Amino acid sequence: MVGLFLGLLGSKYLAKFVCLMMTFFVLAVCLAGSCFVSIMLKQILSKLPRKSQKSDSLDSAGIDSGNQTSNSGNGVQCTNIGNSISSRLSVVKRVSSAVFPASIMAGVEAVEPNLSFKDVSNPQKQNLFISKLNLCCEVSDFSDPDKTNAEQDLKRQTLIELVDFVSSGSAKFNEPAIAAMCKMCAINLFRVFPPKYRSNSTSGEAEDEEPMFDPAWSNLQLVYDLLLRFISYSSLDAKVAKKYVDHSFILRLLDLFESEDPRERDCLKTILHRIYGKFMVHRPFVRKAVSNIIYRFVFETERHNGIAELLEIFGSIISGFAVPLKEEHKMFLWRALIPLHKPKSVGVYHQQLTYCVVQFIDKDPKLANSVIKGLLKYWPVTNSQKELMFISELEEILEMTSMAEFQKIMVPLFRRIACCLNSFHYQVAERAHLVWNNEHILNLVTHNRQVIFPLIFPALERNSQNHWNQAVLNLTQNIRKMLCEMDEELVLTCQCKLEEENSQLSEAAEKRKLTWERLESAAGFQPAAANMIPPVKPAACPVAC
Repeated sequence: MVGLFLGLLGSKYLAKFVCLMMTFFVLAVCLAGSCFVSIMLKQILSKLPRKSQKSDSLDSAGIDSGNQTSNSGNGVQCTNIGNSISSRLSVVKRVSSAVFPASIMAGVEAVEPNLSFKDVSNPQKQNLFISKLNLCCEVSDFSDPDKTNAEQDLKRQTLIELVDFVSSGSAKFNEPAIAAMCKMCAINLFRVFPPKYRSNSTSGEAEDEEPMFDPAWSNLQLVYDLLLRFISYSSLDAKVAKKYVDHSFILRLLDLFESEDPRERDCLKTILHRIYGKFMVHRPFVRKAVSNIIYRFVFETERHNGIAELLEIFGSIISGFAVPLKEEHKMFLWRALIPLHKPKSVGVYHQQLTYCVVQFIDKDPKLANSVIKGLLKYWPVTNSQKELMFISELEEILEMTSMAEFQKIMVPLFRRIACCLNSFHYQVAERAHLVWNNEHILNLVTHNRQVIFPLIFPALERNSQNHWNQAVLNLTQNIRKMLCEMDEELVLTCQCKLEEENSQLSEAAEKRKLTWERLESAAGFQPAAANMIPPVKPAACPVAC
């Protein structure tokens, strides 16, 4: 039989056939399986040259399943290839189910969302979680307080179940669950606030205005609570979640700080802070996005409801900056925080702003000089309430200022303080006097009294002579007494110099008075002299009109 087969094959293919047969037997021994041996035999025989032209149309892999003229061996080969292609397609479907959200994948096993998590097995809890999230994607209308229906109640109950499930700590979030979670939060939270929810006046100008509350807060609160617990979940994979909690998601989240509902802004503050801590890759983007919001508020609109909450977040962020500070962080101080002293509504967020500024100086005391210059640049002239805030902030900054930085700025600083001492608004004058009770500031003044006393003493003297408020007069006398105890000789020198300046001013005023009297007397004779001289006719205009 073998001889007959070799005779048919031909002598010129004998060597090649022997080599292929040896390869076949080695593979057969290694695989030790009849199924694999038959498959390898078919592949080896398919590589041999054939006399049939139709058989040459098949490629070496045997993937031309459309050829119906093949022999019985090729028919088996096509069947195996078809099974292989079908197997590959099923693998692709499983991979797709793992990459994309289950809610948008066709053919994924769905779980009835009305079931409880206790009623399903652990492998099915992920699908039930996704089904419940998809159920909550329907946005309810809460504009009519009398309108309550079963769908709203069902959604609320489902949200409560989701919060309890995440709070239990037994959840494991795969990528479809993360995607479904972000989708549900985006549909329910991201919205454009209608004009009626925006105040016509500058935000914060009237601090006593009643805040506006969102009628849909009962559901929004549950969504925010769920998102917060989801972001804070210890086993959440940040590398996977960052694909869905991306830059677009963060920007839309920052847009929600425009909400006039303080409860919503408070929830957003906590969530954004957790996002900043969880996703390190997004930190530069968050800082840049918040800076852009501040720029737009300061230099364009002066309207934003969430500046205080954003600054509260940054107060915590700044406290975590590494030392020495990066140039990027210093630029945020100079270009964003210091110009925030300019708007009229600074009182709404001044406490948080002061905290951020103090945190920067605590990290780098050399920044105190730049901060004080910024305060003097934006110092209010006609707004006494802002002036009170600035003096309080200035006192906190001076408490952290070193002697070297203080000496760079003390001259313009105490000129401004002298103006505050003379303010006819008694609260401003009183607050400026109380700065001297600070021990650190008093120590700075003591070491630089040769420069500061001549700047302050004239203001104290004017107060003692002209100020209308008795409390301010008493404080002025106390400071004068303190300065005399500190350096009586210098105080006497300042007093003598002030008397000389006052006498010079009196002499200058007397000279001006005499000059005006001579001018008035000269002007008194002018009409009579004018009557004796005939009026002169104006010359003809040389240019034709």
